[in-house]
Amino acid sequence: MSQLNENLQLIYQDVLRRNPNEPEFQQAMLEVFESLNSVMAKHPEIAKKKILQRICEPERQIIFRVPWIDDQGEVQVNRGFRVEFNSALGPYKGGIRFHPSVNLSVIKFLGFEQIFKNALTGMPIGGGKGGSDFNPKGRSDNEIMRFCQSFMTELYRHIGEHTDVPAGDIGVSAREIGYMFGQYKRITNRYESGVFTGKGVTWGGSLARKEATGYGAVFFAREMLKARGDCLEGKTVVVSGSGNVAIYAIEKAMLFGGKVIACSDSSGYLVDEQGLDLARIKRIKEVEYGRISQYAEEVKHAKFIAAGSIWSVPCDLALPCATQNELNAKDAEQLVKNGCIAVVEGANMPCTPEAVRILQNAKVAYAPGKAANAGGVATSALEMQQNASRDSWSHEYTEQRLEEIMVNIHKTCFETAEAYGCPGDYVMGANIAGFLRVCNAMDAMGVI
Repeated sequence: MSQLNENLQLIYQDVLRRNPNEPEFQQAMLEVFESLNSVMAKHPEIAKKKILQRICEPERQIIFRVPWIDDQGEVQVNRGFRVEFNSALGPYKGGIRFHPSVNLSVIKFLGFEQIFKNALTGMPIGGGKGGSDFNPKGRSDNEIMRFCQSFMTELYRHIGEHTDVPAGDIGVSAREIGYMFGQYKRITNRYESGVFTGKGVTWGGSLARKEATGYGAVFFAREMLKARGDCLEGKTVVVSGSGNVAIYAIEKAMLFGGKVIACSDSSGYLVDEQGLDLARIKRIKEVEYGRISQYAEEVKHAKFIAAGSIWSVPCDLALPCATQNELNAKDAEQLVKNGCIAVVEGANMPCTPEAVRILQNAKVAYAPGKAANAGGVATSALEMQQNASRDSWSHEYTEQRLEEIMVNIHKTCFETAEAYGCPGDYVMGANIAGFLRVCNAMDAMGVI
């Protein structure tokens, strides 16, 4: 990655001053800024009109109290967030995350990434993100319902199908969306199905939405390898995580002929050198809500490692699908040493900046999350189309549309990187392509 020129450095320092003590947000901004030297030189009107400064300032930041009562009758208090970052391309669009690590910096980083990710899809959606420091693990269905209803009692006034359309993220699945949508409907007296995506398929959800992020990442990996004259067939694959993104990345990688040998959860990682039994993983994680260690108890040749890094497992293709900054410089060095040829981000910003530099310097094909994991939000936009037309598409048709979008995102990133003198650099290609699309829309609308 390049150093910032003087003008960009001044802008970045000013943004840092305005957003202190927000490391995740600062990291996400710096990655974009480092891609923009040539863009700012080629388009001086961006600096003159201060479009970059405007993009870095959310249009709206909402922080609110979420009180609720647990099963013991005790009052609990959490904090809720919704950052409506940029609506130049359409209504704010981005997930809701329930996790103890959630704070304003995390939500702003996710919302900032979402601006450019959504732009890359070519769909008419802006960028936003929300969540709470509520931890759903170990909570009963009734506790989760009461929390979601309290959360929505405040959030409902800030969202709508033409304003802000949330979806799920870590800790938020169709169950949580159902509880939130039910409360929204109850308060507003409107069955506005387009206000949420990621809904259950029996009440307005899109077939293939659950699989979309994982499938999309593997579609992108396939295209990236194809651009290098290679393919997924016969490749050894390691996937971090074991939630929706990871499970369906594993599924699609296997369908393309890859041999997936490892996955993980917060308790450790699992290695099955004979190839993971996906049906078993789905049962443990999606039906029994168990830990991945249970797999090794059932399959004697498999190994579960409670300490250490999954990235020490040798592989051709690495798919980090868990959370931000999970793959650090030491992990990247290990991947390079073990002969990894490609890293494709299924999660948001899972590689640290140092790890990205090591991978790129070693000529490992690297795909940033804002491009590679855009399949989830792209399919959410397809769900919005179906809701608007009161229609329902088949799984096959929705997946076909998803594949077309991911192929086009790869093409856009690849060609943009070449046009700006950095062939093969998907970070530069994704950042520049997404940034320019938002810039053009903002410029056309005047000072907003």
